[in-house]
Amino acid sequence: MGEIIRIAIDGPSGAGKSTIARAVAQRLGIDYIDTGAMYRAVGYKMSCQGIRPDQETELKRMLDTTTIDYSAGTILLDGEDVSGKIRTPEMSKAASECSAIGMVREKLVEEQRAIGHRKSVVMDGRDIGTNVFTDAQFKFFLTASAEERARRRCQELREKGQDVSFEETLKDIQQRDYNDSHRALNPLRKAEDAVEVDTTDMSIQEVIDTIYNAIV
Repeated sequence: MGEIIRIAIDGPSGAGKSTIARAVAQRLGIDYIDTGAMYRAVGYKMSCQGIRPDQETELKRMLDTTTIDYSAGTILLDGEDVSGKIRTPEMSKAASECSAIGMVREKLVEEQRAIGHRKSVVMDGRDIGTNVFTDAQFKFFLTASAEERARRRCQELREKGQDVSFEETLKDIQQRDYNDSHRALNPLRKAEDAVEVDTTDMSIQEVIDTIYNAIV
């Protein structure tokens, strides 16, 4: 691929965006950027430093001295690999909260745009096609029923040895959906020119093939 191409994959929590985006990027031979991990990393640092969303001065100071890079499946926060520390229900909640903060979104969107103008990328998140890359050549909106997304999330966490209940996970996902779609700043919604893919009854491979075939 000679030209720089940007592929945006949006959708609610647990729709399989990261898994699909990573596989599509690998198949196309371009970089995958997990924007959710970037928000989780900010949430993690806020949590470590005891900074609340309403503490604007402290938050601004923290963001000014924060570097976040995403490369080869690893999220680096101030040079430290925090990939293993940010995949918890607590950090999922923290990511949702800090993604509603204007200055956090501003900083991370700036970083994401810079990455996407340097090289071809597949980027997934909540507002990639509607805000970060409105000029993306390819836009997809992945969705699935809340129950199916909760089932997948439970399975993923249990495989990592975490004891989670389906009911709690479903409640978390429904709350996250509400927060993401009702926030004032760049809420979760399908871009008008995005292709919607309902993954509820699809295998991972079927979703990857659907998206790959739409691109090539």
